Amino acid sequence: MFRRRSSDGAELLDQDQAAGGTTDDEQARPARAGVTPPKGVPTPKRSDAQANRRQPYQAPSDRKAAAQQSKQRGRDDRLRRTQALQRGEAWAMPRKDQGPVRALARDVVDARRGIGEYYMLMVVVLLALLLLPGKSTKIIADAVVLALLALIIFEGWFVGRKVKRLAEERFPGQSTQGVAMYATMRGISMRRMRVPKPRVKRGDKI
Repeated sequence: MFRRRSSDGAELLDQDQAAGGTTDDEQARPARAGVTPPKGVPTPKRSDAQANRRQPYQAPSDRKAAAQQSKQRGRDDRLRRTQALQRGEAWAMPRKDQGPVRALARDVVDARRGIGEYYMLMVVVLLALLLLPGKSTKIIADAVVLALLALIIFEGWFVGRKVKRLAEERFPGQSTQGVAMYATMRGISMRRMRVPKPRVKRGDKI
């Protein structure tokens, strides 16, 4: 008889909880913003609910401050892209520098000491010769210019041919169009001014 009453009491308690009653854990559980709290839980204050909400971005009310903020953001983005380009990160590279063939061309050029990288220094010397009076100096300068151009063209052809051969072996199916001119243009720039920066040392085997 007593067991019967105990069982009935437990069943009535379970029915009350299933009908919508709250337990101690549910009462202790904090209410989320934007969600109606269950029965038995106090409604959160408006200040607490507003603090829990995500605040949207608000532009500065001052037009001058907004313009300065926009300029600073653009300056930071350009600086980040420039640094990534110098490190050779693919997402920051222009289309002409993308691809494994172009990366191979850069490595081939950077691993050798070429005549073309001294092109700018030679141009300065030639300009100084042209400023000197006399026909002999001009004739010498013209001859040096022609010889320099011939050497740069030959070096670009040689390096471009090497890059194409290596690209066909390592990256079959990849386009090599324009890679010879790409290697030539990188070869006539000074090593410290090349972008992306060289990732190999002189004399490294490619």
